[in-house]
Amino acid sequence: MSEYILEIENLTKDFPGVRALDKVNLKVKKGEIHSLCGENGAGKSTLMSVISGVYPKGSYEGKVFFKGRETNYHSVKDSEKEGLAIIHQELALSPYLSIYENIFLGHMKTRFGIIRWDHYIKESQKYLDRVGLRENPGTIVSKLGVGKQQLVEIARALSKQVELLILDEPTSSLNDDESAKLLDLILEFKRQGITSVMISHKLNEVLQVADTVTILRDGRSISTWDVKQDNLTEDLIIKDMVGRDLTHRFPDRTSAPEDTVLEVKNWTVYHPEYHSIKVVDNASFYLRKGEILAFCGPMGAGRTELMMSIYGGSYGSKSEGEVYINGKKAALHSTKAAIDAGLGYISEDRKNLGLILIQDVKTNISSSSLGKISFFGIVNGQKEIEEAEKYRAELRIKTPSIHQLTRNLSGGNQQKVVVSRTLMANPDIFIVDEPTRGIDVGAKSEIYGILNDLVKQGKSVIMISSELPEALGMADRIYVMNEGKIKGVLSHEDATQEKIMSMALVG
Repeated sequence: MSEYILEIENLTKDFPGVRALDKVNLKVKKGEIHSLCGENGAGKSTLMSVISGVYPKGSYEGKVFFKGRETNYHSVKDSEKEGLAIIHQELALSPYLSIYENIFLGHMKTRFGIIRWDHYIKESQKYLDRVGLRENPGTIVSKLGVGKQQLVEIARALSKQVELLILDEPTSSLNDDESAKLLDLILEFKRQGITSVMISHKLNEVLQVADTVTILRDGRSISTWDVKQDNLTEDLIIKDMVGRDLTHRFPDRTSAPEDTVLEVKNWTVYHPEYHSIKVVDNASFYLRKGEILAFCGPMGAGRTELMMSIYGGSYGSKSEGEVYINGKKAALHSTKAAIDAGLGYISEDRKNLGLILIQDVKTNISSSSLGKISFFGIVNGQKEIEEAEKYRAELRIKTPSIHQLTRNLSGGNQQKVVVSRTLMANPDIFIVDEPTRGIDVGAKSEIYGILNDLVKQGKSVIMISSELPEALGMADRIYVMNEGKIKGVLSHEDATQEKIMSMALVG
């Protein structure tokens, strides 16, 4: 009997115009936590999709062995029957069904065509207890936060008697507490004999829980490390990921902020559905020319809601307060008014709010700037191509063509398309919400460089970030929020992770 539960030999997978995987080799031992690292576009998610049957047998070259037998999967259901489950970065729950219905969706058994609902409600509790989710099984999933929805996904995998659990960026949308609980759960699964493969860009989490780390680069398997025996460090992982030493995570910059360009006074935002609830409560702040201003705080602190409401009332049933741009009171009643006033917004939810995934890279880049490349309402197609190619080169977007559908790009390259679109609109004030969420360290460094260049040009940046090292490394000043209120502000020199957390929780 082999000690490996999963073995991959010379796996090659092609898409139109690009080779996503090139003779990849991988071995995963039974009962271990095996982490897969690599830059966006390295082939990690494609590899996991091949293993789990998303891409069926015959659509790739090479061999996949699970529990010692070569697989012949034609769908995800085939792999689930054998005890293999994958949890994607974008959760695949039905938001309008209950917890227990989601857990057993697709594999409920009937008796004379009748589902025994009481049985499945009782049965679901067993799996909820295993993942530590203390919610009524009848709760509608859309009422849960992202962290709890993640646990429902895992409970669903457990209900299928999983032996190998694949998790794609499991903590990318979670706060620190939720991430810590999920990592503890993965360690508990290990004690129960369940094997886990975890794709993650959070290298500190990788080193915390993984036994073995395999690194992919440009669709090829580069190296495999034993975390303890090889004394693996973040720097070693990064070197193999990007093919070079990444000496500076954050670019050097001499800060020289000038006059105030944006001032928000006594800003209050009301919930879009429950109109009496204040989501942002009497917030005031200012932004200077040539400054990077960060907003930190726990999930649900009101940071995103604050910025979206300022950006043309994109959030909330009603907003109160005053906004001044370059000393003049501004009425930003629509996103068009915000764009015309010199604001640009990059959403944290790039797939749903930042991109049109069924359109190509070119169209996504130009969509906010059609007035600049149009004549009497007719878009200059050649100019549109030239601008798209310009940003493709400057931001090093990995795509075989600007005519490639955006949905086919990796997460990091999709983020660069969003950034390109905002750059082409040429705002004076950039609002960037979680600009590096779900992207690798190499792409993060490139995004940081772009933000750095913007302030060198005299632009101003507001950055919402849940990663405190990122805020500390990039920002000139940091506003701390919690419970819809601004709890305080720290200068770059005074800010520490401890001070930020203390200010958020104590004030």
